[in-house]
Amino acid sequence: MPKSPMRSAALLGPALVAGVAYLDPGNVASNMTAGARYGYLLVWVVVAGNVMAWLVQYLSAKLGVVTGRSLPEILGARIRSRWARRAYWLQAELVAMATDIAEVLGGAVALNLLFGTPLLLGGAITGGVSIALLAVQTRRGPRHFEFVIIGLMAIIVVGFVAGLFVAPPDAGGVLGGMLPRFTDSGSVLLAASILGATVMPHAIYAHSALTRDRFGAPTDSATQRERVPSIRTLLTVTRWDVSIAMVIAGSVNLAILLLAAANLAGVEGTDSLEGAHAAITASLGPFIGTLFAVGLLASGLASTSVGAYAGAEIMHGLLTIRIPLLARRLFTLIPALLILGVGFDPTAALVLSQVVLSFGIPFALIPLVALTAQRRTLGEHANRTVTTLLGVLFAALLIALNVALLWLVLTNAG
Repeated sequence: MPKSPMRSAALLGPALVAGVAYLDPGNVASNMTAGARYGYLLVWVVVAGNVMAWLVQYLSAKLGVVTGRSLPEILGARIRSRWARRAYWLQAELVAMATDIAEVLGGAVALNLLFGTPLLLGGAITGGVSIALLAVQTRRGPRHFEFVIIGLMAIIVVGFVAGLFVAPPDAGGVLGGMLPRFTDSGSVLLAASILGATVMPHAIYAHSALTRDRFGAPTDSATQRERVPSIRTLLTVTRWDVSIAMVIAGSVNLAILLLAAANLAGVEGTDSLEGAHAAITASLGPFIGTLFAVGLLASGLASTSVGAYAGAEIMHGLLTIRIPLLARRLFTLIPALLILGVGFDPTAALVLSQVVLSFGIPFALIPLVALTAQRRTLGEHANRTVTTLLGVLFAALLIALNVALLWLVLTNAG
């Protein structure tokens, strides 16, 4: 870190908020299923996904730090055609809403597990809490919002990791899981689900906006460096911020897989959140089961708040429209509440939301890598050649994995 550790630590936070997207209920379900079905086989997938996520989130944060604008704002200014801009907004908005469905469903399921709350009411409560959290960001500023989300992240960590202290995984199995391999088409499908959905479009849009909100307009002016950190200082802090966030998110996702691998191998029904909770309770006891449900609730509340923030930024950046927060949040809650109201299977809805999310990956990743490689956009802070090459490689791999995920899901459905 820079010379003043305390001052630098005060600049941390945006990546931890964006990192909550990697701990949403969809990821919980995928990692739990992977561990229960295939043991330690897919440990390497979680690790590889986290490495790719680090670079993608750093590039998003760097774009916001250097330009003082979010990715949607820059694209809104660069896309000259009004109809092309609207089309781009529509796909981004649909992807954000699909992601929100998974997060609201996760919160509703958690409330049902903890208190027996009907799913529809649980979804409404989850949406209401997300409105309150967003009000903190609007009225009290980004720092207070960060504190709240980081607090929820701490609850997520405890809820999902506690079981490992009761029943730790086999060290040899974990090391063996670092060897890249598959055993059948089912393991390929789960790997594609974990890796392909590791980087979510709304997390990319949100991270660039979070750094913009936190640090404001950039400056490298010598007269202002004593009052405002330089871009280079902010980028150094951002690398630490992203590293801490990805270590936390990656460790929790790995812990979920290891918990299932060590204790739920071969147990039926763990491909649903309710089934996973029941299996954990039966295997490790009601206390660990309750902690898991509390972690799931915190996951749903935190991730849906960040998702709603991303959706608002997408609309503002691409269409230069801001509508009242309450009205927008109520509108984006409708799909999730409809799904819960008609009794649609929450697990099937999670899978479908991941499919919709897959369509949005190229639209977020390709512009991100392209813009951060341009000197006319980032000047001297543009990517080095090796960074751009890695960005292109990871983007191509993630896009290919999402295409594979779509094909495998549709094929299995047929």
